[in-house]
Amino acid sequence: MMQSIRGRFLLVSLVSVALALAMASVVLVSLFTRNLETRIDHELTGHIDNIAGALRFAADGALLLPERPVDRRFEEAYGGLYWQVEDDARKGELRSASLWDYSLPLPDDEQETGNIHRYRLPGPEGTDLIVQERKIVFAAPDGRRAIRVAAAIDGAVVADARRAFAFDIIPYMVALAVFLIAASLAQLTYGLRPISSVSEGLDRIRERKAERLTGAFPRELRGVVAAVNQLLDAQSRLIDKAKARAADLAHGLKTPLTVLSNDAETLRQRGETEIADELSHLAGVMKAHVEHELTRSRIAASAELRKSDADLAASLGVIVRTLKRTPRGEALDWNIAVAPGIAVGVDPLDLQEMLGNILDNAVKWSRSRIRVMSASRDGRPVLTIEDDGPGADPAGLRTIMQRGTRLDLKTPGTGIGLAIVRDIADVYGLDIEAENVAAGGFRVTIRF
Repeated sequence: MMQSIRGRFLLVSLVSVALALAMASVVLVSLFTRNLETRIDHELTGHIDNIAGALRFAADGALLLPERPVDRRFEEAYGGLYWQVEDDARKGELRSASLWDYSLPLPDDEQETGNIHRYRLPGPEGTDLIVQERKIVFAAPDGRRAIRVAAAIDGAVVADARRAFAFDIIPYMVALAVFLIAASLAQLTYGLRPISSVSEGLDRIRERKAERLTGAFPRELRGVVAAVNQLLDAQSRLIDKAKARAADLAHGLKTPLTVLSNDAETLRQRGETEIADELSHLAGVMKAHVEHELTRSRIAASAELRKSDADLAASLGVIVRTLKRTPRGEALDWNIAVAPGIAVGVDPLDLQEMLGNILDNAVKWSRSRIRVMSASRDGRPVLTIEDDGPGADPAGLRTIMQRGTRLDLKTPGTGIGLAIVRDIADVYGLDIEAENVAAGGFRVTIRF
């Protein structure tokens, strides 16, 4: 089933224009034929009047036609135009030279005197004739006498003229069809422009260049635009409310966990180190989960809901400047080779969170240097972060390197930070590869 409105409209336009022009052609040819037949009827009537006006009678009452009709076709044998005069009373007959040896088989029926009778008769050489006949009463020497005067023309004249007219109008009908279809397409383009504006507005919202549909829309689309904007507003409010609740929950748990850590320290001072260590460990694990969820609450729910695209070099610069001020960061050699102006489809805050966790892990384990490089593979930006630390546990690394597996909270050495990296990568559909460097160290490759 055709899914395109433009395609459906074009199909309907083609069918309707073709049918309309076909019917118009039939009507035009019919009107032409009718007018031609009317003209022929007038011509035949005129010939009958001329012939009747020229009829004379001899002294013995025989019919005479001293003046022949002037149309040359009456003189050409089988020329297509004929006349015939019959005197039923004396069984006399006069006919045009064009009939040659043929006599029109006029029907022997009752006719009202003076009226024109029109019918079709077979003509010479198998032709089909259009015939007009009139019975006229003349004053002959021997009294009043009824004379039948007939004029005929070859019916092929009408058929040929109709056929020629039909062929003559074909180019004009084709040109008219092209014009009508082009006009329909122009109308469709102009008529669908507001729908295209809605589509473009939704693309801007998806690309985080706008938050609502704005602009002047026709009356028919205002309800749809209002409904979309209401849906966007409701979605934004729900997301904000969910983030606020997650943050409130995380902050609400941080205070009891702090108290629990202080109680563990108090127990340790009293000598109850076993219980203190257990409580301290549980408090630390719970704090890590709280920090994890607090960070996740700030991550965009989906790539389409990001505030904007991020500049890779700018986001990386913010993180590197911060880490260089730490005691460990100051002691390291930073080699940054990232081209400016690389835009990636990740929210800037989420990109900084992801890069911050990866680089923080590199700073933690690196011995002397950290390298960050950008490249392009298959048209996609690729970022590589490499340190010269001890690398990952081989068993954990095999788990990381399995197809479709992300960095996991349970993987040895990854910590909670790399779990956040996994969550952000899942949201934006990023490909992350982790591997040990042959010369020593650990490498994380992100393909955007």
